[in-house]
Amino acid sequence: MTRNERLATGLLIGAPVAVFSVWALAENPRLYVVTLLNSLTLASLYFIVASGFTLVFGLMRNVNLAHGSLYLLGGYVAFIVAERTGWWILALAAGFTAAALAGLLLQVLLLRHMQGQELRQTMVTIGLSIVIGDLLIWIFTGQVHQMEAPAWLQGPIRGIPLIKAYSAYRLSLLGFGIAIGVGLWLLLNRTRLGAMIRAGVDDRGMLAAAGVNVNLVFAITFTLGAGLAGFGGVIGAVELSMVPGEDTRLLLASLIVVIVGGMGSVVGAAIGAAILGLAETYGLAYAPTYSVVFVFVVLIGVLAFRPRGIMGRPA
Repeated sequence: MTRNERLATGLLIGAPVAVFSVWALAENPRLYVVTLLNSLTLASLYFIVASGFTLVFGLMRNVNLAHGSLYLLGGYVAFIVAERTGWWILALAAGFTAAALAGLLLQVLLLRHMQGQELRQTMVTIGLSIVIGDLLIWIFTGQVHQMEAPAWLQGPIRGIPLIKAYSAYRLSLLGFGIAIGVGLWLLLNRTRLGAMIRAGVDDRGMLAAAGVNVNLVFAITFTLGAGLAGFGGVIGAVELSMVPGEDTRLLLASLIVVIVGGMGSVVGAAIGAAILGLAETYGLAYAPTYSVVFVFVVLIGVLAFRPRGIMGRPA
């Protein structure tokens, strides 16, 4: 994309956003700011779940359409642990671990033997997601389950200019998202393991010839990606509640985030999550009937100008 094309794209997207922002601030500034915070905190949840999908699908090219089921599994396990122990941090660790172990089994027993066979991976993981979803309904029924936020994050933060108060837990999601994003970027770009992951994706045979256990590297990567889905499930169990169907919603959100942001890019996933969160939340606040339309208009618009995604690079 040339400089003029980038400028034209920026104006095409930026001008309507600027006009809308000026109108919304003049009309109801409190609603605009609250919606902005809601957008960013929802984007943080999407990013946490989608960052795991970025590792598995965007980077390793493993089509894991059971990723949403791992999100739901982590949330339900955390719900049980929190109910029985009262320790939210322990529930967070349990949700991450349960999803990570399930992801490790999935990679070692199935996907490892289907490397490069995207259609087989798609069909197998769709089947697994249906089985896992039905098992969770059998165990937990279709009843809505919701965890309580930890005591130190309950209640609102008061004294915020213009909006007066805002949920402490929702605001903490920004911190979780930033911490995970920075940690993943450092892992992939500043560590030996990250270098091996990127090398294995580019040329698996050459990395194996250098004496690296490629299967172990990929298993670690897949485990981390699955664990992040479970981590997101724990957060979602407080913010969104756990109910059958949330797995499909979060899987779709992760797909949109990875496609818009660019395959295999953590920074791209953060940008994609922010765009999705803003489009979805502002759509619900100002035009609820067409909120889903706005999300897919953004998806189509980005892909029209950036077919590989915002931060995508040629394969």
